[in-house]
Amino acid sequence: MNINDNMKIGIITAVSVIALFVLSLIITSAPASDDNAVRFGVLTLLPPLVAIILAFITKETILSLFIGVFVGEFMVSVNNLNIIESAINAFLALGGQVISSMADPWNAGIILQCLLIGGIIQLVTKMGGAKALADSLAKRADTPKKAQLITWFLGLCVFFDDYANSLIVGPIMRPVMDKLKVSREKLAFVVDATAAPVAGIAIISTWIGLEISLIAEGFKSIGMNVSGFGIFLQTIPFRFYNILILIFIVISALTLYEFGPMKKAEQKARARKESEPIQTLEAPGFDEVQPVEGIKLSVWNAIIPIGTLIIGALIAFYWSGYTIILGGEDQALIAIMKSSPLSFNGIFTALSQSDASVALFQAALLASIVAIVMAVLQKIMTIEQAISEWVGGMKTIVITGVILLLAWSLGGVIADVGTADYLVGILKDTIPFWILPTLIFILGALISFATGTSYGTMSILMPLTIPLAWAVSPDMGFVIVCTSGVLTGAIFGDHCSPISDTTILSSMGTSCNHIDHVQTQIYYAIFVAIIAIVFGYIPAGFGVAWYICIPISVVVMFIGLRILGEKVEFEEAA
Repeated sequence: MNINDNMKIGIITAVSVIALFVLSLIITSAPASDDNAVRFGVLTLLPPLVAIILAFITKETILSLFIGVFVGEFMVSVNNLNIIESAINAFLALGGQVISSMADPWNAGIILQCLLIGGIIQLVTKMGGAKALADSLAKRADTPKKAQLITWFLGLCVFFDDYANSLIVGPIMRPVMDKLKVSREKLAFVVDATAAPVAGIAIISTWIGLEISLIAEGFKSIGMNVSGFGIFLQTIPFRFYNILILIFIVISALTLYEFGPMKKAEQKARARKESEPIQTLEAPGFDEVQPVEGIKLSVWNAIIPIGTLIIGALIAFYWSGYTIILGGEDQALIAIMKSSPLSFNGIFTALSQSDASVALFQAALLASIVAIVMAVLQKIMTIEQAISEWVGGMKTIVITGVILLLAWSLGGVIADVGTADYLVGILKDTIPFWILPTLIFILGALISFATGTSYGTMSILMPLTIPLAWAVSPDMGFVIVCTSGVLTGAIFGDHCSPISDTTILSSMGTSCNHIDHVQTQIYYAIFVAIIAIVFGYIPAGFGVAWYICIPISVVVMFIGLRILGEKVEFEEAA
């Protein structure tokens, strides 16, 4: 370590100590309150802002998240100006927050299913299934246009869960995109943009239960007993961001027009020489895994395990919901399960009540067993080798688990300091009726971006939005547009946020540097969101029909891409 490094460390330490002291001084000087959103005021924004800004500056996601959690815990721990005492308490609380996040059954299920899917991907790769599937897709996807459209289509096919989408589509299409010199950043964008935006509007998904329950409860608060699912269906045409981002992918793929950092990433990828390695994740990934030497490549070695994962997930969703309903006390749902369990209504009801984390874990475990058995029966590997490769695949996902745990911990500390409550409090008062859908969309985006969670944002805003919209304009159509603003704004913010779990998983699934993914994607997401506001939510606030808003938005989006963007050419092989 040279003198310059020592000076940097000294300066950073001194600045950090001064910052913590000033923070302690401000907090101790503020009026005491049991409500942290009131006690901390604008400082509630500090933990997510620190994490986000540091992530962009340092490009070190884990370090940035860790510091963000620590800052939040430090704020909660401050009782006096003794920053050493507060720092020690904050560090101890940080450990408790991470353990609490890991102990949460939902979070544990997500981490376990991510690990298992990592094992499946490695087995599929070693059996030659991934290469065979990539070669098969490459015959059809022989240009960047076709490759991006196939990736988009696969994303639509894995409609039932955003996590599954990121971890299935990314590894399948990565070698195809690499061969055609499409950047990892563009692949990560397509995968991410077909994850939450698709799952959020799918009528059968892991999202639907939360969305319809929040809608139903919101209407109950104004004395209306409505079908949450019925209102959900009516919001779909007004989910402008979800719809437009999916159309934007197609327009971008067909025209090959790009702008901002994505254009630079695509130009760099096109200029890459065949022998030049692709810059990827800091940690080892699936890129280094090669098929067992000398085996016959078969596409079925990918289709069967992955198909088992997808079909098994749908069956597990149904069974999870079925057993939860029969074990519960809601007699109406129990009657549906007993009278017509396999009808559309019965299947939908079961899926909407399922525990997604458990169901995905069960499906991933079944698919793991199938992949191991296939490897052994084909004599590609012994049982010991197959299990070893399966465990080896899990190791490539460990960094994802660490990031997810810190992201969830940051979400927990953000709830403790009252970030979301503060944002709602300062933005909810000045509301002309026509601008309300737009304000709700923006507020949802801000909370979701700052907290990294769509679910949490929806849960916070929906109980406030429906009564507020009804008070401003007691018209069902207007309330439906405002309800759509909650659901869509939450997804837009989550889509942009570097601390969002779906953004993290999209980076990991595509082996793209996480901050590079965020920096390239955010320009496209904001571009689409602005169009969704100007030509979607503002006109809809005045009562303009969705079938007028969407076509106009698509035309403007196409023109905007042609004006801002530049075509990134692809030279086909002779």
